[in-house]
Amino acid sequence: MQIKKTYYGINPELLFDEVKDFVQKQGTIVDESRMETYSLPTDSSSFISRGTLTFKTGGRECLRAHLIGSTRTEVKLILEINEELFPSGKISALTDDIDFVFGSYEKKPR
Repeated sequence: MQIKKTYYGINPELLFDEVKDFVQKQGTIVDESRMETYSLPTDSSSFISRGTLTFKTGGRECLRAHLIGSTRTEVKLILEINEELFPSGKISALTDDIDFVFGSYEKKPR
């Protein structure tokens, strides 16, 4: 299962850290946590961030999160979830937490 969200006006590092905490709250273990920042070719004072988080439960990967974006523009988040290892109750709790904190920054589909 994939969940895709787009946010405006938030710091990508904040979103990265909060998603990490919210997924761990569901009983997972962080397997990989990587955040990189790049300057934009057209403006060296502007930056774009790219983050990857992977989580395991029972020794197997259950969730992978990707985010990319900039505080000045938008931040995109993709959650790739293995529903066998991360059941619907945990998915619901995770998305509720994310929506409660970041819902006002989310761009809603038309």
